[in-house]
Amino acid sequence: MTKHIKILIACGARPNFMKVAPIVREAKQRNIDCRIFYSNQHYDTELSSVFFADLGIPFPDFYMTPTKGSHAEQTAKVMIDFEKVCSQYCPDLVIVVGDVNTTLACAITAKKLQIQVAHIEAGLRSFDMTMPEEINRKIVDSISDLLFCTEGDAFLNLHKEGKRGNLVGNVMIDNLFFQLQNCWIENNLPDEYIFLTLHRPSNVDSMPVLLKIIDIVSEISYKFVPVIFIVHPRTREALQRFNIKLPDTIRQYAPLGFTGSLSIWKGAKVVLTDSGGLQEETTALGVPCLTLRKNTERPCTEVIGTNTVVGADKEKIIQLVSDIFVGQYKKGAIPELWDGKAAERIINIIMERGIE
Repeated sequence: MTKHIKILIACGARPNFMKVAPIVREAKQRNIDCRIFYSNQHYDTELSSVFFADLGIPFPDFYMTPTKGSHAEQTAKVMIDFEKVCSQYCPDLVIVVGDVNTTLACAITAKKLQIQVAHIEAGLRSFDMTMPEEINRKIVDSISDLLFCTEGDAFLNLHKEGKRGNLVGNVMIDNLFFQLQNCWIENNLPDEYIFLTLHRPSNVDSMPVLLKIIDIVSEISYKFVPVIFIVHPRTREALQRFNIKLPDTIRQYAPLGFTGSLSIWKGAKVVLTDSGGLQEETTALGVPCLTLRKNTERPCTEVIGTNTVVGADKEKIIQLVSDIFVGQYKKGAIPELWDGKAAERIINIIMERGIE
């Protein structure tokens, strides 16, 4: 066993920090040398020291300037910068999370430098190769040395691909439980409301698609209760570009930190989202979730949990919202090992394996 290993964790976007925070906290607790690289793939002015303090982790040790351009340009820039960081810090292990371009760039760079790679959220599959994220997932899993799975389906996906994964549970749920203690009561909310997030390019970059979703949400807000809409910067820009106006029944909020967002959505009657993380978090807390996508790489949230994939099917969405309000929606259960101890299991496996 290697007692003094150096771990470098790569993050590309805000949601990645929610996933790595439990691992960083666990590593620090065991006095493991663990550093954070942030590619700034999605430029976010809200990522302040307060944001990291809420997560209980330090500000990134290595921080890139904002990265823009095509997928290829973005990936290439991250690879160049990450190679310099690896040469400077000389990690024994690189941990990558999720499926953003930074995940792909850092995994490839580390492997070419003969550094071992661990992938958090390995084995997740949407089986939709039109999604850039699906391409990233499959490539990263093909070259990683350690594959940490959040759920049984992901473990089986890797097995079918001839790879051995480690079923450890979900670090997002670790972070969810950690943050619950910091939640507050939002006094300006209506007694009952629906929570909405929307950010995926397939939903917001196309005017017809975005108009269709806004039309559905508007009708729901008229028929049922107000909608609290946390507007992602990408979505706000699209709404302005397409000159789409929202009714007063859809209340717009600027992006919130994890705790602020959690403080609101945990009390919602239903969550409407295209976020992967929210599918998992709502399942963990038993909150009904309707996913505005054609598929999900997290099927256990639908088979076991409180999530239903609805796409942009207006009739289906309105019927399910109606079912939720009259108490006829499924109750759901919590998947195996979603107990808040995934990071502990991950660090145990890393230390037991040892890093050559």
